[in-house]
Amino acid sequence: MENKDEYYMKMALAEAREALDADEVPVGAVIVLNDRIIARGHNLTETLRDVTAHAEMIAITAASSALGAKYLKGCTLYVTLEPCVMCAGAIAHAQLDRLVYGADDPKKGYTLLRAAVLPSKMNVEKGILQSECAQILIDFFKEKR
Repeated sequence: MENKDEYYMKMALAEAREALDADEVPVGAVIVLNDRIIARGHNLTETLRDVTAHAEMIAITAASSALGAKYLKGCTLYVTLEPCVMCAGAIAHAQLDRLVYGADDPKKGYTLLRAAVLPSKMNVEKGILQSECAQILIDFFKEKR
């Protein structure tokens, strides 16, 4: 029996595969409240010609719409790749309780900053299904080069 974090990360990976099918960088996200997925998102930067259309941003917008609220207290964001600084800022502003991500992003991840981007009270867990989350990106970029 897999744990809840692995289950929801697999749902985020399904979103990443949606991005892959659309020839987008394969990153996916889901937002969970009370053990229920309330929003999904995957990268749409090429499709929408919008550099802000990251998986996390799409999912945050969808969750806010689903809840009719700008703050996402009590929610957990599962994302296959460490958020960039822009997305980490949006996560902080949306006041999610928890962030869970799969693969580290050593080039553009928010942890590259020395300053704290996320609130210290936010629960952050990394490395859930890390190899699967990293492999889909490795394969995508290998094919592009």
